[in-house]
Amino acid sequence: MPFSENVTGIIDDLELQRPYDKAIIKSRFLDEITYYEQKRDTTKKYYNVFRFIVTTGSILLPAILSMGQMDPTKLPQNFDMFSYWCSWTISLMVTGSNGFLQLFSLDKNYFNYSMVVEQLKTEGWQYFGLSGKYEDYPDHKSAYKTFTKSIESIKRKQIDQEFSNGNGQNKKKKFDFKGEMQKFSNEQNANIQFKDITQNLSSNINEVITKKEEIETVAKDKVLELIDTVSQDKKEDKKEDKKEDKKEDKKEDKKEDKKEEKE
Repeated sequence: MPFSENVTGIIDDLELQRPYDKAIIKSRFLDEITYYEQKRDTTKKYYNVFRFIVTTGSILLPAILSMGQMDPTKLPQNFDMFSYWCSWTISLMVTGSNGFLQLFSLDKNYFNYSMVVEQLKTEGWQYFGLSGKYEDYPDHKSAYKTFTKSIESIKRKQIDQEFSNGNGQNKKKKFDFKGEMQKFSNEQNANIQFKDITQNLSSNINEVITKKEEIETVAKDKVLELIDTVSQDKKEDKKEDKKEDKKEDKKEDKKEDKKEEKE
């Protein structure tokens, strides 16, 4: 029994706020499931037929070609002509079937339709049983808007995938001129601030270098002054020592002279 017939009675027994809410669920929710089930079944039929042709032809073609390598005397009459046209027909069917599979994306569409049908069914059963994402709602009235919003979200995602060759989530974004200009201005401001910081750092480094050189020159001058003062002090000490030595020599000479006079 189809899904729509199974849940029609359940929808009729729901207690909703407005009488046409049930009609909306039937005309939107159930019709979408029926629509995608039909598309899924049709796509599945063509997908299986083309895949069967590709698989069977890929098996038969090498077998027929290998039979042509046998001894011609052991082969039936006109086997060359038969194998030629069979090989040509099978190759054409395999190539055409594979091309149709790729052209209409039957494999992707079959999987997408199957996923959408199962998502819609899961969403419906959770809403009917107030389970899953609807378990916090006290009744079906309060969960009605959330349910319809979820159904439309699933439908919108499927439409995006159909019209963007299965890349609905990775579709190209629109060019945001205002955002790009804001980003550019922010980068420019950041570059200006970086230049100011580097200039300040370079100026500070130059100041430190100049102060260091000044300190070194002052230190050298102080050291030279100390050396000069020390050398001058040493010279003066030497002079005083010489003077004292001379005085002592004179005293000793006088003492010796006095001794000689006494004698």
